[in-house]
Parts: sequence; structure tokens; C-alpha cells
Amino acid sequence: MIGDSAGSPRSIPWAVVGLALAAFLAFGTPGSLDALQQTQPPDTLQQELARLRARIDSLEAALARLAGEEERAQAEDALARLRAAAAAAAGTDTVSGIAVPQGQVGVGRQRALQALNPEISVTGDIFARVDPDHSGEDNFIPREFELSLVSALDPFSRAKVFMSLHEPGGELAPFGPDDHEHADAEFGVEEGYLEWVNIPGGFGLTLGRFYQRLGTLNRWHSHALYFQSRSLPHLVFVGEEPLAQTGLSLYALLPVERFGTWQAWLEVTRASNEALFGESERLTYLGHLNAFWDLSSSWDLDLGASAVVGRYQESELEYDQRLFNLEGALTWRPPGRSGYREAVLRGGVMVRSPGDVPPEASYLERAIGVWSMTEVRLGRQWLVGARYDWVENPEDTGETAWLVSPTLTWWQSEYVRLRMEYDLLGRGTGNDGQLLVQVTFAMGPHKHEKY
Repeated sequence: MIGDSAGSPRSIPWAVVGLALAAFLAFGTPGSLDALQQTQPPDTLQQELARLRARIDSLEAALARLAGEEERAQAEDALARLRAAAAAAAGTDTVSGIAVPQGQVGVGRQRALQALNPEISVTGDIFARVDPDHSGEDNFIPREFELSLVSALDPFSRAKVFMSLHEPGGELAPFGPDDHEHADAEFGVEEGYLEWVNIPGGFGLTLGRFYQRLGTLNRWHSHALYFQSRSLPHLVFVGEEPLAQTGLSLYALLPVERFGTWQAWLEVTRASNEALFGESERLTYLGHLNAFWDLSSSWDLDLGASAVVGRYQESELEYDQRLFNLEGALTWRPPGRSGYREAVLRGGVMVRSPGDVPPEASYLERAIGVWSMTEVRLGRQWLVGARYDWVENPEDTGETAWLVSPTLTWWQSEYVRLRMEYDLLGRGTGNDGQLLVQVTFAMGPHKHEKY
């Protein structure tokens, strides 16, 4: 009953209905909902902001993962390209990974075949010559054109072949006839050899025809020399060309560390130098010992000693032939200025000593020759030099000859060199002089190579 008190059981349902209706009327409209939100406690807003921040952090982490996957894909792509290049270099098919047999062309190797070609170079050596006694002949001499082929065959060996077309003219003849007539041009192999490098123990091995280790300058080709010819003792005892024979050469870097750098060569070759061994084709033996010291950051010293022994044979004449050479070089190159300032002083003694000479050749005696030279760099392109040589005639040691040669050199570039040289040759029959303008040029990687 309505009039009953609040504690009566029948009054409770009507109270609940009344409360629900009042709540609907107070909070059921949109405006009333906003009012409710405005009255929401501050802790609820903080929780909502925290949820939003967590969501943003999760989105940023997802973006970072996507960026990392893209970078990883790029890295894997680059790795795949490297693997393909390595497979091509190793001679395998880049698709299947199957090795391609030698002599067959694999996938993608067509353009790499040119890497197997040797380094090809050409050098030229041309003279313009003025001789007052022979002004109408031998004025222009294309002395030599040289073709060089150099190739690294594998990590352990390389091959070198040098072929040249040589035309005589303008040579110095200390004791021979003063003959300026042209001989026929000659084409031949100057050097052709295979050498093994990186042999354990600091060894090296050369097999073929090569310029031998009779001192340092004997290894240099003509276009790389300081002067237009080799030293006067070399011309008399060995000949116009370097000592070049066919055989093998064993090289060793000696295990001496506290007293400079020491190197040794032992060479066994077949005799083919007419001046030293005549018509003999027997074995000849050469030993060379070289030492190098860094005296300071600007100065270094190089000393070497060589000995050649063999058998001279011509018709019925036969005897032992021995040739000894001692030489040295003092070089000044200031650090950071070596392209503009440099000086070198070289010199040596050469002795030719025949043994067990038969009575009919008793005129053959021990002959001595000395040589010296210097060259100074005045700037990047200009150099001046001079040399003095003296030698005895091995067939008559009472007869001697000397040579004085000043030079002026201009390097137009590393490929072209122009040199003016005056040679004054003195001997028993009088003095002879000639003025030379020498032009050398190089095409390709083999420039004016020095060994």
C-alpha cells in the first residue's frame, strides 16, 4: 500500500521504478551525456591518454620494423650481386652454380675475356746525329722499336716477352774500326722468360732468355739508360747489347735484417755472347750479391758485386773466360720533393781476366775498366748529367780509351723524353766527337722500366 511505511516489503518495487525514471530524465539526452563526461573524474582522462600513447608507440615500432625489413632486403640484394660476381670470376654458372670447364664460355663471362690479355706496350728510340767527320750520313737513326708483352699468369708466376727491331748507327767504337756504314736492321727477341714469385723462403726462379744480373744497369733496356749507350768497359768487354743468354736464374732474399737488405742471384745459362765466349755454347755461371742501405730519409746506398765464368771457344782457340764487376750507387731523394729534386752518383770497376790462355793467344791479358756518372734533377722536367769512363784494350793493355759525355734531358711527360748528349771519345788515334739528340717515347703500361 502507498501509505505504508518505507520498511514495508510492498513499497520497494515502486521506489526502484521511480529512481530509474528519474535517472532517464536526468541523463538520457546528449547534452546530459556531455555533462556527465564533464563531471568524469581526472583519473579516467589520464588512463585514456596513456592508452593513446601506447597505441602511438606500437605504430612507431611497426614502422621501424618495416624500415628494417627494407634495409635487410637491400643488403640481401647487394649480397646476391656480390655472389654472382664471385661466381663469374671463379668460372661458375651464376644461375645454377655449376662449374664451367676450362676452354668453355660460361654465363656472363664474355666481357671478362679481355682480362686475360697481356699488357702490351711499344717503346721507340730515335736519334738525330751530328758528326763533323761524317756530316752527310747517319744523320737520323731509328735505333730501336721495342714491343713488350707482360702478363701475370696466376698468383705464382708471370711471363714477359720483349721483341725489338734494331738498326745500327751512331755506336761508340773505342778500339774497333771507325766504320759508320749502315748494317741491316735486325728483329729478334731481346727477352722472353717465365718467372715464379712468392716462393716460400723469399726465393724466386726465372727460366728463359733474360738480361743477366751483371750489375744493375745490365738489366735496364736501352731506352731507360742514363746515356745513349752503356759504359765504355761494358762496350769493350761485353758488347753493344747487354749480357743476355738463355737459362735459369735463382733469386734469394737473404735473412739479414740488421745490416741492410741483402739479395743474391745464381744464374746458369748457355753461352751466346760472342764478345765473351766466341762461338762456344757451353754452360756459363754467374753470381751476383747486392746490398742496400737506407742511410737516412733522403739518402740511400746500393752496392753490388758480380762474377761471370765460362769457356771461350773460336776455331782452335779455347780458354777460360772470367769477368768481374763491382759497382755502387749513392742516391739523394728528399721526401715529398723527389719529383723536383734528386741526385744520383753511380760508378763501378769491371775486370776481364782470361785463364789458361794458349801460347798463340799470349797477347790476351787482364784488362780493367772504370766508369762513373752523375745526374741531377733541376725541376720536374729538367735534368743534367755527365759521365767519365776509361778502359784498357783486352788485346793490348797498353792501349786505352776514355769517354766524356755531358747531357741535358727534358721530360715532356712520363711518356716522352728528349735528351741532348755530346760524346767525346779519346783514344790513341785521336779524339772523336758527336752530338746527339735522342727522343724516346712509350705507349702503354710498360714505360721506361728500370729493374
